[in-house]
Amino acid sequence: MENNLIAITTLCSHYEIEFSFIDALRKTGLIQIVIIEQDQFIDQDQISELEKMIRLHNELNVNIEGIDVIFNLLEKEKELREELSALKNRLRLFEED
Repeated sequence: MENNLIAITTLCSHYEIEFSFIDALRKTGLIQIVIIEQDQFIDQDQISELEKMIRLHNELNVNIEGIDVIFNLLEKEKELREELSALKNRLRLFEED
């Protein structure tokens, strides 16, 4: 598991962001941080989402609350698309009879 973890300090340095931004995302529940021996890490599976959040914040000046709303709406859209796909599949079953 530790092979998939990236140190928060490395991320802050690479993306040129403050730790407080990462901490605010964590407090909002947008990212999960793993603590090992007092060092903080993020799973590499969250990096693409984190990059989106950084771009929203830096390029569009969206605050943490706005990022939270955007990601909640995107998650809801994904759920609705999946539901629509499932309903279309069920409808096809009835149309074939």
